[in-house]
Amino acid sequence: MASHTDTADWQGALERARAQAPFLARALERQPELAELLAQGRGDAALAWARSQCELASNTAAGLRRERLAFATALAIGDLAGAYDVAHVMKELSALADRALDRAISEVIQRRVDGAEPGGMIALALGKHGAGELNYSSDIDPILLYDPDTLPRRSSDEPGEAAQRYARDLVSILSDQTAEGYVFRVDLRLRPASEVSPLAISCNAALTHYESSALAWERAAFIRARAAAGDISKGEEFLAAIRPFIWRSSLDYGAIQDIRRLTQRIRAHHSGPAKPGPGFNVKTGRGGIREVEFFAQTHQLIHGGRDPSLRVRGTRQALDALAKARHIAPEDAQVLGNAYDRLRAIEHRLQMIEDRQTHSVPEGEAIEAIARLDGLPSGSALLEELAQVTDAVAARFDTLIDADERPTQTLPTSPDALSDTLQTLGFEDASGLAKRIAGWRDGRYRTLRSPAALDAFDAVLPALLQALAEADAPNRALLRWEDLLASASSAINLFRLLEARPGLLDQLVAILSLAPTLAEELGRRPELLDTLIDRTALELPGDVATLATRMEAGDAAENYERALDRIRIVTGEVRFALGTQLIETAHDPLAIAAALSRTAEAALLVAQRAATREFVRVHGTIEGSELVVLGLGRLGGGALTHASDLDIIYLFTGGSSAESDGERPLGATLYYNRLAQRVSAALSVPTAEGALYEVDTRLRPQGAQGPLAVTLESFARYQHKDAWTWEHMALTRARALTGSRSAQAQLSAAISDVLHIARDQDALRSDVLKMRADMALHKPAKGLLDAKLKRGGLVDLEFLVHFQQLRHCKGFAPDLSDALTQLIGQGLLPQGLLPAHDLMTRMLVAVRLFAPDLAEPPKAAASALAKSCRCTSFEELLDKFSAARHEVALAWRDVFEEKLEQDK
Repeated sequence: MASHTDTADWQGALERARAQAPFLARALERQPELAELLAQGRGDAALAWARSQCELASNTAAGLRRERLAFATALAIGDLAGAYDVAHVMKELSALADRALDRAISEVIQRRVDGAEPGGMIALALGKHGAGELNYSSDIDPILLYDPDTLPRRSSDEPGEAAQRYARDLVSILSDQTAEGYVFRVDLRLRPASEVSPLAISCNAALTHYESSALAWERAAFIRARAAAGDISKGEEFLAAIRPFIWRSSLDYGAIQDIRRLTQRIRAHHSGPAKPGPGFNVKTGRGGIREVEFFAQTHQLIHGGRDPSLRVRGTRQALDALAKARHIAPEDAQVLGNAYDRLRAIEHRLQMIEDRQTHSVPEGEAIEAIARLDGLPSGSALLEELAQVTDAVAARFDTLIDADERPTQTLPTSPDALSDTLQTLGFEDASGLAKRIAGWRDGRYRTLRSPAALDAFDAVLPALLQALAEADAPNRALLRWEDLLASASSAINLFRLLEARPGLLDQLVAILSLAPTLAEELGRRPELLDTLIDRTALELPGDVATLATRMEAGDAAENYERALDRIRIVTGEVRFALGTQLIETAHDPLAIAAALSRTAEAALLVAQRAATREFVRVHGTIEGSELVVLGLGRLGGGALTHASDLDIIYLFTGGSSAESDGERPLGATLYYNRLAQRVSAALSVPTAEGALYEVDTRLRPQGAQGPLAVTLESFARYQHKDAWTWEHMALTRARALTGSRSAQAQLSAAISDVLHIARDQDALRSDVLKMRADMALHKPAKGLLDAKLKRGGLVDLEFLVHFQQLRHCKGFAPDLSDALTQLIGQGLLPQGLLPAHDLMTRMLVAVRLFAPDLAEPPKAAASALAKSCRCTSFEELLDKFSAARHEVALAWRDVFEEKLEQDK
């Protein structure tokens, strides 16, 4: 939005207005003082003069009409002069509508109850008004709500009766045509069940409607809703209450298809010309204003439930947000945004002529007048530009329409015919499968018990069976598909998503046939497949701060339960997308492991913030003290798998004798131990959105017998005096994950001091070897693909690294790969351990999805596993795994001077 009053051509604008726009000519003649300000180029002063007109009038109705006329005049001349861009004009007109509604509400209430404030009466702005995009001659489409408990009224009036009187009087004040003109035409038909409902509706009745029986177009309308006038705070409370109706956490392709069908009907029933010319409608015509708005809103409905950054009202704002989030191409956002601005400017020119709510291009001399008013040489130049703009919009909008224009496939209904079809597709035991498919519809699955679910299922079933038949392991995929039907509480949106985006079928079948872990998660949360429609689905997530921002988006910070749900939703989506990336071999499993760790760190950070906010409300804070979380193991090393627990230690700065300053104060030790329990629960306790992580705090000082949280000083003292060798080995991968920079630096310094302690090398060697022998005895390898516990695997490699780190006080880095690189560079370990580490870490990450039981997976999954580990075949993977373990065994012999007994 911009203002360019210094470079504007005010005189040229006045001349064109007087010559080409009779309404503006009359308005300038009626308001000579305003005309003089505009002639002097004093645009801001002209708008200030316009605002003053309501206060100068003898009554509200007359004052509002004078203010509206003055604003329409000043904004039109400023627009034509180039002083105000279209966004500025629309914002000012929308603000005028807000003021008019607010003054009208106050007026009608005070007529009845002298001196009363307009509490309990709410005007919600929808459509262009809600978006701040009103045009010169717009209707306004408010929804009028009231709160029966706070609405001012006479004692003899019932709340509903009073509200209807206020609504009728408000419409009269704004819409009646008088000698002064009108303010705004008011259309109340967007209210719930407008055919039978009163003009003003109680908040509770409206809430019930939107929660139970609202239509798809109402969701789209409320994308741009805001509390505009009257009791603003109650209006905002109402909009917050219906937010789940507007922004759904999972996709509702049924609603989206309804909106597309509505748009198709608009095109089909549009009676005017399809191309710009006389009679063409710049609002509803092909490539017109509405198509830009619907393009943005449809994408907002698709993605906005999961991405709060898209919950914006303005059309250009929405397009820019969609492009920034990579849901649409930046070029499309730019083209559609520029087209929208130009179409709205042309719309304004059409309406300036006679202050009429028209969107149609006139013919003859009238179109020449529009062109001259706009500063163009001729009507033909206007039509040529309009054709280019609308063609660009229509081409992009057609992509939404085309998504529904696919041929419908059907399956035969008789068992024999279905069996023949399945046999043609290549299924084994086609007759048995035909009976199984018939059984899917017999009511055994709750996901298929409603007529709507069955219809949605039937629509996608032919393509689903085709995709299953082409899978490497169709029978396995079929069994997991049935598991999904059995475990999901509802799958109707999944069916509609697959129907609307058939390209997802291949990814779904790959998940079902290759990755049992992801298939099980999809059965619990079918909406996870929604995440794959985004352009970013096969991209790695951002850094910890970016992920944390996503987890804290929307109103998560305002409600503890919602905050925990939001963490689980985002974490689940990211983990599922990363699993899909493994299947698609979109990224190295090492990068996937790092991304999983960043996701866990973000979840921990946000969970600590949320738990702390709740805790502080009751117990206050402790000045100069804070909770710090130390990550260890794979979390500390920044390389998690889909099955990783979170190994953490809770610490706090300051002394243990301090006390919190809240309503229920606690001593520091009890305070931080309870807070640590809250953080662990925030991460591990299942909510409505499921579980998150298992939290393991057994590496804390004194293990399970010790307090959950201790001071940094106590932690350092314990590590120096009482800790075992294995605890110091664990510290080599320790990393501060939360806390201020100073607290993290203090903790890192304490850990560095411990790690650099001079040690008896014989005792160190004896401790390390005994620990590994005990582990081998009590935790043997679990299968062929156990890259962690097999002798020569990752555990042995880690023991080698930690022994050399503590022995030589060198190569300390939480990331095992970095530590290895440093130790190799200093000649303390052989070069071959680095590729061995990378291969076995890739296996560790990928096996968690493809072969969670660590046994040899079916052929297709084995091939996918090998590919993800950069091998051409499963046999090559096994050979390289054996070679990597042999490399570790050789290093073990050289470092410890004993042979490593390898298992098979």
